[in-house]
Amino acid sequence: MNIDIVNQEPVNTQTSLKLRERQSIKHKQPYLYFKRGIDIVLSSIALVLLSPVFLIISIAIKLESKGPVFFGHKRIGKNGKTIKIYKFRSMVQNAEDLIKKFTPEQMKEYKENYKLTDDPRVTKVGKFIRKTSLDELPQLINIIKGDLSIIGPRPVIAEELEKYGHNMDKFLSVTPGLTGYWAANGRSNTTYEQRMEMELYYVDNISFKMDLKVFFKTIESVIKKEGAI
Repeated sequence: MNIDIVNQEPVNTQTSLKLRERQSIKHKQPYLYFKRGIDIVLSSIALVLLSPVFLIISIAIKLESKGPVFFGHKRIGKNGKTIKIYKFRSMVQNAEDLIKKFTPEQMKEYKENYKLTDDPRVTKVGKFIRKTSLDELPQLINIIKGDLSIIGPRPVIAEELEKYGHNMDKFLSVTPGLTGYWAANGRSNTTYEQRMEMELYYVDNISFKMDLKVFFKTIESVIKKEGAI
């Protein structure tokens, strides 16, 4: 599972790759329509069943720190569309300002991975909901809206797209997901290069069988608290 992410190929080869990628996605279109229907049904049911959990987390966040319960973050969705994904707020209210106070080591890690292993901005409640992935639950709303799918590559910020090089179009050819192949197989325990390889591997192999594997692997990873920070 080694995918070249460096943009060193001739223009005609890149064009050929893009045509093959479009044909591949078109071939998978019937399953993608079915996948969208499943997304709407399952996320709607989950929102109803998990409403007590939403209430409890919301109260805990408000009791610990000032600020809104939810946090919206701009990401890049399918075909390069800018979307706002929702999370339970897991950081202090002035989190963006605190980036300026990072140590050189923290800033280096942040620039390389777009996150910190031990982030001083994260609240106590935030650490718990991140470790259990409960902070991601509001993204069920994104799924109903069509911004996300239940399974797909995790959406990235604009700066991260450059790392995908000539594979950028492939990465953006499918709807990003609440969870995905990378998120279920290592997450923060992987390098960014490994993450890209896994996300692109999913795009190449998207299928009902693949989605089932990712779904159950995600449940296993959440229970074991693997890779979350």
